[in-house]
Amino acid sequence: MKVSMYQLYKEMLTSYLENQSEHALYHAQQFSKQMMEQDMSPEETVSLHISVFQELKDDLSQEVIDSFDLLLEVMIGYGLAYREHQSLRDRQQRLESELDVAARMQKTLLPHNDLKMDQIDLGVISVPASKMSGDYYHYGTDDSGNVIVAVADVIGKGVPAALSMSMIKYAVDTLTEKEFQPASLLESLNRVVHRNIDEDMFITMMYGLYDSTDHTFYYASAGHEPGFVYDASEDTFDNLEAKGLVLGVSPKVSYKESSFSLKENDFVVLLSDGVTECRVDGEFIERAQLVDIIRRHQHLTAQEIVDQVYQELEKAQEFQLKDDFTLLILRRKV
Repeated sequence: MKVSMYQLYKEMLTSYLENQSEHALYHAQQFSKQMMEQDMSPEETVSLHISVFQELKDDLSQEVIDSFDLLLEVMIGYGLAYREHQSLRDRQQRLESELDVAARMQKTLLPHNDLKMDQIDLGVISVPASKMSGDYYHYGTDDSGNVIVAVADVIGKGVPAALSMSMIKYAVDTLTEKEFQPASLLESLNRVVHRNIDEDMFITMMYGLYDSTDHTFYYASAGHEPGFVYDASEDTFDNLEAKGLVLGVSPKVSYKESSFSLKENDFVVLLSDGVTECRVDGEFIERAQLVDIIRRHQHLTAQEIVDQVYQELEKAQEFQLKDDFTLLILRRKV
């Protein structure tokens, strides 16, 4: 022990034994701060007390001395466990800090700009169940003025899923520059995924392209959750689905492309399985229930619709998401 700490503690203990004053207790609190600054362990603190007390009271009974020996042994064990706990806590704090940075960086991978197209109304919301998300969405336009939309879901969670999502983002950005149709893009993307991710990780995706010249919506799916299409003239919702193998299973996969005319006020709904796996009254939400929620808000803008759907489902789950939640709506206005 440092002499200064020994002398300080001796003076403090002497004062307290003589007066039992509040002032002495205040000095004890200040002394504890100095102990922390000098990184004194619990057993060092107990040893300090024993040494000082034995100097002040040289007539201690053998029982008291033996009790000090036992206390010191207890505190040695406690000190080892305490230091291990501190080390684990420090590592946890560093990890949390790194995850916070990674989560902020991950958000920058997602598009945030408005489409700025008079004929299109687009809304999207994506909320991770934890800090890192395995969901990915994409929207934008190609050189021909076609609108591109996509929602993907990495089968897995945490940092590996987030890293896979970043790979998908850059691959999609590169491939969409070549004006791929949905089926062709998924085939090219599948080869990228197969080469670059582990065998036990897969990615699902629904990819769509809206041709702004003839108002046709083309789409293809790689094992992704079916979406919806709303027909304004019939006031009906139909499933938007297509069969296709998830990305990354095999390097040689063909995807089927489908299409339909998107008329005025029609809209397309793309989503991740975190939406359909929301629970209402303890049960997974039925697709019909999800349609009912969308229908209640369909008079709003696309962004307001997705926001309202999320708020209702989040509330139904007592504000605890079980999975990443992504919902995208593309509506033709004129």
